[in-house]
Amino acid sequence: MAHHATPVLLLAAAVALAGCAGLPDERLAREALQRGDNATAERNFRQLAELGYADAAVGLADLQVASGDPAQLEQAEATYRQAMDQSPRAKARLGKLLARKTDLSPAERQETAQLLEASFTAGEASSLLPLAMLYLQYPQDFPEVNLPARIARWRAEGYPQAALAQILYYRTQGTYDQHLAEIERICTASLASADVCYVELATVYQKQGNGEARDTLLEQLMAGYRAGRIPAQRVDSVAQVLADAELGQPAEAKARELLEAVAPAHPAAWVSLAKLLYDYPGLGDTEQMLGYLEKGRAASLPRAELLMGRLHYEGKLVPQDPQKAVEHLLRAAPNEPAARYLLGQIHLRGYLGDIDPDKALEYLLDAARNGQINADFALGQMFSQGKGIQPNPVNAYVFSQLALPKNTPQALALAQQVEQQLSPEQRARAERLLREERAARGLTAPDTQMSSL
Repeated sequence: MAHHATPVLLLAAAVALAGCAGLPDERLAREALQRGDNATAERNFRQLAELGYADAAVGLADLQVASGDPAQLEQAEATYRQAMDQSPRAKARLGKLLARKTDLSPAERQETAQLLEASFTAGEASSLLPLAMLYLQYPQDFPEVNLPARIARWRAEGYPQAALAQILYYRTQGTYDQHLAEIERICTASLASADVCYVELATVYQKQGNGEARDTLLEQLMAGYRAGRIPAQRVDSVAQVLADAELGQPAEAKARELLEAVAPAHPAAWVSLAKLLYDYPGLGDTEQMLGYLEKGRAASLPRAELLMGRLHYEGKLVPQDPQKAVEHLLRAAPNEPAARYLLGQIHLRGYLGDIDPDKALEYLLDAARNGQINADFALGQMFSQGKGIQPNPVNAYVFSQLALPKNTPQALALAQQVEQQLSPEQRARAERLLREERAARGLTAPDTQMSSL
């Protein structure tokens, strides 16, 4: 008896031969990704996503996120949303993407938590760390969450990321230095599976002044990088730890070695090299620094525009030129809060001719609400002294209090001076506004984040 292939079998055979026939194929997309052929991967993922394949939609959105382009990030959010009813991975990715935003509204915070909780419950363990970070950043939005207890439970249940969440908790609570030995144990055990631990261990060894352990760690780091196991971005981050004088005796020469090793394949390291020479002029001259910066600018990196703008703003290593400073800082401003702080100072000081208090207030407030504590101090001064505006002791109190973690005599003196000028009624109103501002920023105490540049 003759057997005839059914239409379903013929269709299945056609799909199996999709790679040969030029039809979209997720396997081809994954293989193209491994080769670094993002265009082929994107084409296959997009065609499959349009046919309703959730995994392909996630792959497409992942590529959009990896681009770093703000417009692509918006498209990625929409793509994840289309796939999330079918895919816990899409929920996890969307939650992580939302968690990266610096200005989440209370409603967005709740949505992000729900997405990450749902994907974690569905088995996406990678949601644990961004979920913990969300609860750490916005404790006032999640009063029912006992994060230390949850971290302890996650660790007892054996989730590897739970130990990293514990380190995040120590960082945000200001108790990192009291737990250096525990952090070293956690990250020594997790080094092979979590390369972020290279940054944590470098930090621990710098704080301990343990040069021998640090150098052994750096050898492991570079061996992993050369073998393709560790991304260049992680090497860059470790170099920045070595160069940070607040973490211990800086090892700027070793930082330079790391950055020079990865810069040809990782343009962001050119900017880190320029910043290194800015901070440690003995490592090179201004011409070298500007050369590094030009390579960073050629790669359209906002940090390069930020540093170039700062150089023209300060006028120490290159001629002061406020107009050039503004041009560079405006390019950096969408991504770099420090650029918004400097733009605020330019308008506050009248570097372009006249003081522009409205623009100064706009830029400084934006910078302050995105972690620039120097902007809080500038706002406190602005409202206290009435630069171009009417003095406002209530607002001056709010921002001078938020600037206290700057931990300088000037910040302390400003806060004390402003506090003495308040009437009891003004003080009550100022305390209420201070609580509201902290809540809007997701703070339960004054922020301690310093300017990154």
